[in-house]
Amino acid sequence: MDKNRTEGTKHEIKGAVKEVVGKVSGNKVKEVTGNLEKNAGKLQKNIGKATDDARRELEKRRG
Repeated sequence: MDKNRTEGTKHEIKGAVKEVVGKVSGNKVKEVTGNLEKNAGKLQKNIGKATDDARRELEKRRG
């Protein structure tokens, strides 16, 4: 499994927690920062998935 998948998931979870804490506490900066980190984590996770898919396809074609 590509490292970006695990790192992306960690950032996604961490960002979601920050976002909720920001909402509950009324801290807009923390809320927005959390949202950005969550979405960056999703993107990183998708990059890792694409890398894994490409690697698997390449291995399939090689035989």
